[in-house]
Amino acid sequence: MNENLTSTINQKHLVLLATLRQLMKPLVRLLLSHGVTYPLLLEELKRVFVEVAEREYPIHNKPQTDSRITLLTGVHRRDVNRIRQAHQPELTPKSNFSSLLIAQWIGHPRFIDENGLPKKLPKMSVVEGEESFDSLIASVSKDIRARPVLDEWLRAGIIEVDAQANLQLNTEAFIPKENLEEKLFFLGMNGHDHLASAVHNVMDIKPSMMERCVYYDGLDAAQIAHIQALAKSKGMEYLKKINQEALLLETEGLEKSLGSIEKPMFRMNTGVYFYFEPSSENQKKET
Repeated sequence: MNENLTSTINQKHLVLLATLRQLMKPLVRLLLSHGVTYPLLLEELKRVFVEVAEREYPIHNKPQTDSRITLLTGVHRRDVNRIRQAHQPELTPKSNFSSLLIAQWIGHPRFIDENGLPKKLPKMSVVEGEESFDSLIASVSKDIRARPVLDEWLRAGIIEVDAQANLQLNTEAFIPKENLEEKLFFLGMNGHDHLASAVHNVMDIKPSMMERCVYYDGLDAAQIAHIQALAKSKGMEYLKKINQEALLLETEGLEKSLGSIEKPMFRMNTGVYFYFEPSSENQKKET
């Protein structure tokens, strides 16, 4: 092989592996905090290599073989065979009913006021056609009664009762605090989707995905707090607007799809995040 070409390939590998090290650090921090050691991670890496090679690198009109996956991944053929024979369950959330309910409350025209904010709802409709907590529940599921949801949400602080006995949504409270399984589900989904959009762009796949950021190094604690508050406020505005648009489009799509020819469907995910840590200059001074 040409020496310059070999050098270029090796350089690409070095850059990719350096990027991987950066990506892995917070994940390894999480794994170590829960007692997950290197041998367990190594087994999962093998599984991911095999699954991605099998699903995304097939040969047209030819069955995928253990030998070819070994050639692509470097994973021993014995391990490839074992992994392909096993069925690993996908991580799924225990329940997303509360998420659907809140999305409805903050996004559907029936349940938001003229300013786009969630309406205060009575527990039950007093007059015909009036929206209530009961009608909110029924808009998502006819099989779940409102009372158990009301009791749980009051306990968790997701809703509050005002002086007129109306229910007010506290959107800031709906963040999983104790359920590790639910937290890990959203970590897996959001982390995967953010990383997948960036990888999609690095691989020059068209059309490109939106993936942008703003970053600064050298702000003090008060400045960080100011920017974080701004990002939180504007980020929530963005998420609420996207939720409203997606909810309307989904409803319109379901109505139009009745009796029509089926077409390919897609899922989407968009979000905001804010991260800060001590400046790299501070770290240099401390070492």
